[in-house]
Amino acid sequence: MIAATLMSVCLVGSAMEALPVPENVPELLVSDSGNRITTSAQWERERRPELLRTFEQELYGKRPSVPLGLSYETVVARDNAVDGLAKLRRVKITYRGPCGTRDFVVTAFFPKCRKGPAPIFVYIAFDKDGITSARSTGDCHAGPFQLDERWPVKKLISRGYATVAFRCGHIVDDDEDGFRTGAYSALEDYRKRTDSSWGAISAWAWGASRVADWLETEPLADTNHLAVVGHSRLGKSALWAGATDCRFALTCASGSGCCGAKLNHIELNKIKEGYWDEHIERILRFRHWFARRFDYYRGKDLEMPFDQHQLIALCAPRLVAIASASEDEGAGPLGEYWAARLASPAWELYGRRGLVTSAFPETEHPEQEGFVSYHLRKGGHDLVSYDWERFMDFADRHGWNQ
Repeated sequence: MIAATLMSVCLVGSAMEALPVPENVPELLVSDSGNRITTSAQWERERRPELLRTFEQELYGKRPSVPLGLSYETVVARDNAVDGLAKLRRVKITYRGPCGTRDFVVTAFFPKCRKGPAPIFVYIAFDKDGITSARSTGDCHAGPFQLDERWPVKKLISRGYATVAFRCGHIVDDDEDGFRTGAYSALEDYRKRTDSSWGAISAWAWGASRVADWLETEPLADTNHLAVVGHSRLGKSALWAGATDCRFALTCASGSGCCGAKLNHIELNKIKEGYWDEHIERILRFRHWFARRFDYYRGKDLEMPFDQHQLIALCAPRLVAIASASEDEGAGPLGEYWAARLASPAWELYGRRGLVTSAFPETEHPEQEGFVSYHLRKGGHDLVSYDWERFMDFADRHGWNQ
């Protein structure tokens, strides 16, 4: 479906010339009833709600109502963490639903260099990430890579940003049996799940929103400048969190791929011999991430009536940062780039520019002039300090750290 001129493209090397638009991509600014969307008011009233319903019902699943109750308990408080640069807070967030009460713990660092509240990055972490560390001698439970790359706390606080992380598995388990655990077990009766009930991606995004609830009570946090960050499956969760919770003023998705930031209406596996990207058939081996209704789209990547550029657009007019890696073929960097580019007309409805670009960028030449950022990092499937630095650069460009 992509023009033959694209077929010889390699993702590593020089920037490509302007690319032909992928064909048959679902309309962004035409409503289900056929109305052309030309204003932000129309978008907010008509198109955004129907797209939100589509992704909720067909892909990520419908969540139960918000918790019946929330409470917060500080379990660790230290004012001299990270070589004396930060205040550490570990907080237990307890939530109550119709089927029970559960809790999870977040680890937060606030920079001491700031006189007032700090802009903050919420990191949805993998269970193996070393987020319980205080980044101080004698209280470290993570290896050097986890400390310095996956969640580079010292770099964040040195630039004036606060950061908080929680483990995804403390919300729900990352397996099919997870439907009986954590948030699921508190908020719904397992026996009453339907084909449109929420999957793990939506549950992890729900967890990020509960962290935002706590931060609204924390004087050290500037919740007008609140970002959510995730990688891979948790990059998908970050995008859904940004789409469903407007308190996230910046959404950062790293290597989120299929059902994240990657466009499905693009046959990337035809670009060059041996190239492959993850399509719906393959991603559905992680069945518990999605609503059961998503099974219908197995093998229908090029035919489905919605696509991920529409998901990214649900974050408009707020900030979005999409991160790809040159050797991460599975996540489909070209598809992630195209989704960001095709989402951009939603920002134009608000008089803002989305992704400002005319060509797929060279590696480590980020495109950050508009309200949608895209960068292609050298390397493979991971979240590293280079990505975080670009996220911070993007926030800086929009006045977050003044």
